[in-house]
Amino acid sequence: MADDTAAEAPTSPVDGYVGDPAVRDEWDNRYSERHQLWSGQPNGALVAEVADLSPGRALDVGCGEGADAIWLARAGWDVIALEVSGVALARAAAHARDAGADVRWVHAGLAEAAFPPGSFDLVSAQYPALLRTPDSAAEHALLDAVAPGGVLLLVHHAGMDEHHAERQDDAFDPADYVWPSMVAALLGDAWRIEADEERPRVVPEGGAGAHHTHDVVLRARRLR
Repeated sequence: MADDTAAEAPTSPVDGYVGDPAVRDEWDNRYSERHQLWSGQPNGALVAEVADLSPGRALDVGCGEGADAIWLARAGWDVIALEVSGVALARAAAHARDAGADVRWVHAGLAEAAFPPGSFDLVSAQYPALLRTPDSAAEHALLDAVAPGGVLLLVHHAGMDEHHAERQDDAFDPADYVWPSMVAALLGDAWRIEADEERPRVVPEGGAGAHHTHDVVLRARRLR
């Protein structure tokens, strides 16, 4: 289990955000376009994969409007939830208050948050939009955050890494983002892969992304 003092939220500048302002603004704009972007229900793969784990310290990467973080907190986890969008975090905090869930919210990018190594018994990244960098900063940040004995759970939409533009103005390029296969490739003998597979998605009703029918699920346990 992670040390009780390891996962304190990082110190933030005056504006409360640590990370690339362009990324924050992009996601703030996306969330501002809709009153509610996601379903408000926890992701099915998270619920299934966490069922056999004893609650400890959890990091929810890209928490959005907070459904996963709230579910984890109500299940007994000590949760830090990370998100680049301040609009999303405000909604998440309001939902948590309504649910009586205690979550610590961090307004930052994953790499910029700079959590102490080995801080979390569970690092959950559900469909994260993590940008690739030459030094694989996001991938290493995911792995470094997991405590010995802890679990990394990375879930993404199957086939998105092979996406091709459907129209000329389609700006999405899969080469810009981190996919589960890239993280799996970095797992050495200090890790045991417990699941690395494509499976049918348990789809919450409503919310963006509901048209995706299959997930890629990577679950890995840090041995030391």
